Amino acid sequence: MENKYQMSKEDNLFFAKRKLVDNIYKSANLEGIAVTFADTYAFMNNVNTGNISIDDMLKLKGLKDGWEYVLNTIDDNLTIDYIKKIHFHICKGQNVYPLGEFRDKGVGITGTSWRPKLPLECDYEQELNEILKLQNELDRCIRIFCWIQRSQMFLDGNKRVANLIANKEMIKYGQGIISVPVEEIGEYFTRLIRYYETDDMNDIKEWIYIHCIDGVSDK
Repeated sequence: MENKYQMSKEDNLFFAKRKLVDNIYKSANLEGIAVTFADTYAFMNNVNTGNISIDDMLKLKGLKDGWEYVLNTIDDNLTIDYIKKIHFHICKGQNVYPLGEFRDKGVGITGTSWRPKLPLECDYEQELNEILKLQNELDRCIRIFCWIQRSQMFLDGNKRVANLIANKEMIKYGQGIISVPVEEIGEYFTRLIRYYETDDMNDIKEWIYIHCIDGVSDK
């Protein structure tokens, strides 16, 4: 997979901060939090438009806190403990338990009868290490994004965790930003469900590569 961008870490950090509202808006909608860009922008500027429920405001605050943590820890190694910390930041105060820990019960997935394994049946440490061995930075980041979603490590917030973790690595290695356009969410979910059911990542990886990678080129 050819890298689409090769930014410096500093330039990618600047780009990510400039696109922060947009990414939070897209990430929220991907998780089913129905907010507009205008309301997200207002929230990020501490303005309450009255259009966002308290529950959704808490989720937006979690995304904001999670992004702040990521932007301050870009150089930290990606580990399972780091992934748990991101879950803690994005879900705190939202009655999500266990918070910052793997789920301890089964979950259902909307749109499919497929069910993910329980975390105690998985070796996430080994699975993550196998992905981190990949040499191509963009391929590695997209795989992390997909893998976390399919693993369903947590009872809630898996897509938000996947977005933040993948983008931490994207920024660290100057690959831009991953975000699913709101108008493409339906198509994305079709491909995501297919990936869940088959464990074949090729189709969704290619689609993400075409539709979901944003950055700036120095050429």
